[in-house]
Amino acid sequence: MDISTIARTDYYEIESEERLGKARSMFEEHNPKGIVVTEAGEYEGVITQKQLLQSHIEDHTKVATLTKPAPRIQRDDDVRDVARSLVEGGTKVAPVFEDGTLWGIVDEDMILEGVLDNLDALTVEQIYTEDPISVPEDGTLGRVINLMREHGISRLPVVNDDGFLTGVVTTHDVVDFVTRNMDKPTQGDRGGDNDRMLDLPVYDVMNSPAETISLSDTVEEAVRKMFEKDYAGLVVTPEDDDRVVGGIITKTDVLRALTFTEEDHMDVQITNVSLLDTISRQDIRESIEEITSKYRDMQVRHAHVRFHEHKEKLRGTPLIQAKIRLRTNRGQVAGSGEGYGAAQAFNVARDTLERNVLELKGVQSDREYEGQLLRKLGEL
Repeated sequence: MDISTIARTDYYEIESEERLGKARSMFEEHNPKGIVVTEAGEYEGVITQKQLLQSHIEDHTKVATLTKPAPRIQRDDDVRDVARSLVEGGTKVAPVFEDGTLWGIVDEDMILEGVLDNLDALTVEQIYTEDPISVPEDGTLGRVINLMREHGISRLPVVNDDGFLTGVVTTHDVVDFVTRNMDKPTQGDRGGDNDRMLDLPVYDVMNSPAETISLSDTVEEAVRKMFEKDYAGLVVTPEDDDRVVGGIITKTDVLRALTFTEEDHMDVQITNVSLLDTISRQDIRESIEEITSKYRDMQVRHAHVRFHEHKEKLRGTPLIQAKIRLRTNRGQVAGSGEGYGAAQAFNVARDTLERNVLELKGVQSDREYEGQLLRKLGEL
């Protein structure tokens, strides 16, 4: 299936010299996933609703300030390739071109709607993310914001003192709450008001009850529920207890599943591939394969590496967080780390992954590598 059967030729467009206030009005009136940004009629990039929601930039600022590049999709590209481009580009919307001319636009919802009837072949258990980061009910709004920023995530399950699921908080919830309270008339110091808001418990902001899905449910059922509730993700719970957080499934997880291949080499997907500096996709694949080849009983079905850039820099090189997640016949295993530049961050995450692989239940190390690995771990 090529993307022309899914993409739309009607899209919203704005000049880069326009003010952000106009873009906000377009999002409020039409609710698009993204708006195409042009300069003198030529494509420049996109601006998304999420960017605008999370931005504290004033309305009089030019649209160019928040314009981001997006992968250029060709009208005859295969839907699987487009899904991979969106995931690896870290975007939910992209322009579609025909013979060098902007033809239309595609977003994640269009793709998922287009393949929805085929998603009954997958179960939630096959593609969800295990062990998500959660926050207690009395965790502060400031803590929530820091967790989201630190891990580059947009939703957190909320649990009570017994560890049971009581709600979910998303970036949209946080922005909406802060915006509503900032718009209220106030007397005195606004900075003090901000501090008080950051100290509020997440219980005051979260959505409750949380929308959940079971491990055995089909991905089609999960996506239909996301569309029905207008959510980008659901909490995954075990079959026998929907109070327990088992994981998270998002629209991005589903897009990623569309790109799974059956090639001879391991399929490695990289989110925010533009952050790669002195390390290549091939380097990453070979490095992960070096670990997994040491274990007879572990078969890796898919590897996902996500890079997230922080604002901090060292001599011009940004601090990067890398997360590696493997889907194997023994379950999921992950590792994360930070460093200045993608190569350093990936190497730290790789070492963490190697330690976690060793701890994965049922995985046995080949004897010839066992001493070597133990010596290496002992040096860390």
